[in-house]
Amino acid sequence: MTINIIEMGKKAKQAAFVLAQLSTAEKNRALQVIADQLEAGESEILAANAIDIEQAQEQGISAAIIDRLLLTPERLKGIANDVRHVISLADPVGKLIDGGTLDSGLSIQRVRVPLGVVATIYEARPNVTIDVASLCLKTGNAVILRGGKETRHTNEVLLQVVRQALQQANLPAEAVQAIIDPDRTLVMQLLKLDRYVDMVIPRGGAGLHQLCKENSTIPVIVGGIGICHLFVEQSADLQRVLALIDNAKTQRPSACNSVETLLLQHSIAAEFIPRLVKQLAEKNVHYYADDKALPILQKYGATASAVCDEKLRNEALCNDVNVVIVDDIDQAVAHIQEYGSHHSDGILTESQALARQFVNQVDSATVYVNASTRFTDGAQFGLGAEVAVSTQKLHARGPMGLEALTTYKWVCYGDYVSRK
Repeated sequence: MTINIIEMGKKAKQAAFVLAQLSTAEKNRALQVIADQLEAGESEILAANAIDIEQAQEQGISAAIIDRLLLTPERLKGIANDVRHVISLADPVGKLIDGGTLDSGLSIQRVRVPLGVVATIYEARPNVTIDVASLCLKTGNAVILRGGKETRHTNEVLLQVVRQALQQANLPAEAVQAIIDPDRTLVMQLLKLDRYVDMVIPRGGAGLHQLCKENSTIPVIVGGIGICHLFVEQSADLQRVLALIDNAKTQRPSACNSVETLLLQHSIAAEFIPRLVKQLAEKNVHYYADDKALPILQKYGATASAVCDEKLRNEALCNDVNVVIVDDIDQAVAHIQEYGSHHSDGILTESQALARQFVNQVDSATVYVNASTRFTDGAQFGLGAEVAVSTQKLHARGPMGLEALTTYKWVCYGDYVSRK
């Protein structure tokens, strides 16, 4: 079947026109049907996902990527419950942001409205198919999805479930469309569809983001690359720090908000490193360390290698962690400025003054004081299932929930007033 990207764009624009006029109740009704149908279609969805997993293993795809690709009954139920959570969230569309009456008598209001049509290009994350579809529907946006070839079978079934649910709710099925064909030329065509698409959101590796930035004629939301740091400052409660680092690194290493680099203050490194090695002893962690930390790690039996520039600048997406010793907070901040991706970075400290300095100086979308970077997530922040984590500064930053999928229009009321 030949895919006509222009026709997809036209149908998406028409569907967006319908969606923008729906009430919150109508949108929530459609989302409820989607959530129910996801659970009803569990066997078919998991069977399709098993095909994708088998093919990924045959192709030698990394365990980290396969973990992102994998659906289980528990994960599928979680995805359905995320849709139900979106139902419970306040609808931002139609919300009055601000306004007033001018001396001329003209009443002006700034009102939230849908963006229109959103295109999302992503890799190996079948949950994104549902997350993005549900958030877009709640905000009255149509969406064109393009998942990676690794998720082809899973996405095809998920798309069928969503489109059937939309028809059951008497909404246009074209509100959610997907490019299933893995042909990369279709992506390039999509990135030029500025007549119909209002925003592109890539979710994947640095290469995908670069591709979209360089080739899109549509505004692109950049983000999702998580070179996340935790700085252990000398006043930190070292015993409590251990469990926090364990969580930030090993709870789900393939997530973009898992910590990649630990910055340890020199004055506590010799005391802290053996305790860290003991804490993570059962977690199959491989350390990549600078020349100060490496001999200490090796002394206490850790699996450790010398760190290189490439390791510091890229996501590991596994149980690898970098360890760098710094003299003070100034060196820690300088390291984050050089190697960070503006995603999530934190300080572990008992000093309020140093915490304030870190927050003020670290230019990341999310900055933490005495907390795990794993909290950078739409659901954790109370936003519902996120559409992306933006690391740029315009329009949206950090986890992007419902409000980030809206813009606003000025609505002006007058009594036949004219400008003087």
